Amino acid sequence: MASVETAAEHERILREIESTDTNCIGPTLRSVYDGQEHGLFMEKLDVRIRNHDREIEKMCNHHFQGFVDSITELLKVRGEAQKLKSQVTETNRRLQGDGKELMSAMEELQKCRVQQRNIASTIDKLSHCLPVLEMYSRLQEQMRTKRYYPALRTLEQLEHTCLPRAGQYRFCSIMAENIPKLRTQIRDTAMTQLKDFLESIRKHSDKIGETAIRQVPGAQDLVDFSPVYRCLHIYTVLGLRDVFENYYRKQRRKQARLVLQPHSNMHETLEGYRRYFNQIVGFFVVEDHVLHTTQGLVNRAYVEELWELALSKLIAALRTHSSYCDNPDLVLDLKNLIVLFADTLQGYGFPVSQLFDMLLEMREQYGEILLKRWNVTFRQVLDQDNFSPIPVSTEEEYKHYTSQFPMEDPELDKLPFPKKLPFSEFVPKVYCQLKEFIYACLKYSEDLHLSSTEVDDMIRKSTNLLLTRTLSHCLHYAIKKKNVGLAELVQVIINTTHLEQSCHFLEEFISNITNVPPDSANATKLYGTSTFKDARHAAEAEIYTNLNAKIDQFLQLADYDWMAAVPGGGTLEASDYLIDLIAFLKSTFSVFTNLPGSPVEHATLPGKVAQTACMSACKHISTSLTQLPLDPEVRQISMGALHQLNTDVKECEGFARAGPVAGFQGDTLLLAFSDLRQLLELFTQWDWSTYLADYGKPTCKYLRVNPQTALALLEKMRETSRKNVVFAQFRKTDRDRQKLIDTIIKQLRNLIAQHHT
Repeated sequence: MASVETAAEHERILREIESTDTNCIGPTLRSVYDGQEHGLFMEKLDVRIRNHDREIEKMCNHHFQGFVDSITELLKVRGEAQKLKSQVTETNRRLQGDGKELMSAMEELQKCRVQQRNIASTIDKLSHCLPVLEMYSRLQEQMRTKRYYPALRTLEQLEHTCLPRAGQYRFCSIMAENIPKLRTQIRDTAMTQLKDFLESIRKHSDKIGETAIRQVPGAQDLVDFSPVYRCLHIYTVLGLRDVFENYYRKQRRKQARLVLQPHSNMHETLEGYRRYFNQIVGFFVVEDHVLHTTQGLVNRAYVEELWELALSKLIAALRTHSSYCDNPDLVLDLKNLIVLFADTLQGYGFPVSQLFDMLLEMREQYGEILLKRWNVTFRQVLDQDNFSPIPVSTEEEYKHYTSQFPMEDPELDKLPFPKKLPFSEFVPKVYCQLKEFIYACLKYSEDLHLSSTEVDDMIRKSTNLLLTRTLSHCLHYAIKKKNVGLAELVQVIINTTHLEQSCHFLEEFISNITNVPPDSANATKLYGTSTFKDARHAAEAEIYTNLNAKIDQFLQLADYDWMAAVPGGGTLEASDYLIDLIAFLKSTFSVFTNLPGSPVEHATLPGKVAQTACMSACKHISTSLTQLPLDPEVRQISMGALHQLNTDVKECEGFARAGPVAGFQGDTLLLAFSDLRQLLELFTQWDWSTYLADYGKPTCKYLRVNPQTALALLEKMRETSRKNVVFAQFRKTDRDRQKLIDTIIKQLRNLIAQHHT
């Protein structure tokens, strides 16, 4: 059984050796040597080798005849091949000889073809290079002639179209390297031109604005805007439009601030204001043109922002500089200039309402300046006035004055020449100046787009200020001025009376020039009537004051002998100073009220004023005479001094009784001296029993005598009596009188105490 397995194993190994690559036979042989039957395997291997050898031999024997036949055929072929080789060699020799000329022609043809290809290639290259050179030449020409925007377009075409087609040539590389430099050169040159443009319009904005304000069409045509357009296009092509817009706006803002900065002495002349406005108008004319001719270089919001800045700066500058102005003509010219300025810019679409609001503010300042000028004018008129009625000798003179001042006096019209107007030169001059002031106010109100009612209201309010403040102050200044005589004050009263009567003519005058009826609901009334009434009352009061001051001058001359003895049988005469005072009063009131001729020819004192002045003078004299003996410096008074004072009072009463001024009823004027009269009668008649008995009764004879006044005077008389008693101790009459005085003093004190209680 084991031998069979071994034989099968050896058979398997032999088959494996036959079928396995010799490189992999090692493991198989190792398995044989590792076994115990390798001798047997070797025998079987020898048997198998002998079998294969027999098969090979059989196969060789089978194919040997075919091999011999093939060798025989091969030998035949070799001979034929030798012949063919000889033929081919000969044929090649002949062919080489025959093709030598052809080869030469072919070589020539090849050279021609190469040249042809080179020429075609050259032509092709040149066709791409020539446009580059031509375009570069055109670029240089455009740069030379400063046509930078076309040059930039040429540069773009050269860079993006021509150079890529031309290929990699040295000159192309050089051109490509120069392109950024050329762009920078074009950009810088365009920017330089823009800067020159900005500098030019800054210098010429005055001329541009002047042309625009004169309403001459085409003010923007004075400017060459091509540098702006060119620079804008160039920066747009370069992709730097935002940079250019920001630069342009920034520079123009700087220029706006420079333009809006006024010169420090601008307020001195109208030309300074005009140049300032021209520059601003020129600036915004340029910006408006740029706004409408470029797509977005500046926009409406930017221009409006600049205008808002300009308005705030402009209004602030005008407020500051106009405040220095004290010339109404300059302010009026400035207002007209501002109106032109506003109307011009409004025509370009800029809002200008704030400017007109500012003009209304300036109206107040203009009014103040007018008031100052008219204050000087009124004072000059007053200083130059002679305060005398105006004499007229001819009809022409009369018409001249009546044309200046509206006067309605039929009686005066009927009088023959020469005659006198009741007022002085002051009246027509003041009336004409009032009309001039109204005209000046009207001039400012023109072209401010105000309604007739607004203009009328402004004029009336300004005229009221002129009347109540300026003219009133001037009149009071003239009235209160030193060395103003009574005649001048009387003339002031007559002047103000006529001016008061002319106020309704002023009302009509204003209504005629404003076309607003004076009786309309909102019309402001003129205060002229009250102004002239106040001035007249001030003049009247000054008359009373001056008259009393003159009386005081006379009273200062009084030189009473307070220790004078009682006169004997002769009559006393009035004091010299009092006689002079009465003469002065008679003369004064006779001049005021009793001038010869027609009353319209003279500045007569109105009756009521004359009466008041006369009554005031008499009361002042009475009061002053009463105070003379009561003066603390007068320590003693004799009865003789009281008799002298009584005589002077009688002189005053005679003056009052004579009626120096017409219009007093009965003895009204005498009432001014009644207090003093009763006091003197009480002492001169020594009627103390009646006074003490009837004191306080309405029917008392000495009702006006104040017990304190009587006591003061009586004490001074007691001092005199005591002194006399010392020197006349043994005179019983004097001693009795002294005792009587003491008794009366005691009773008066009791009376005063009871009355006080």
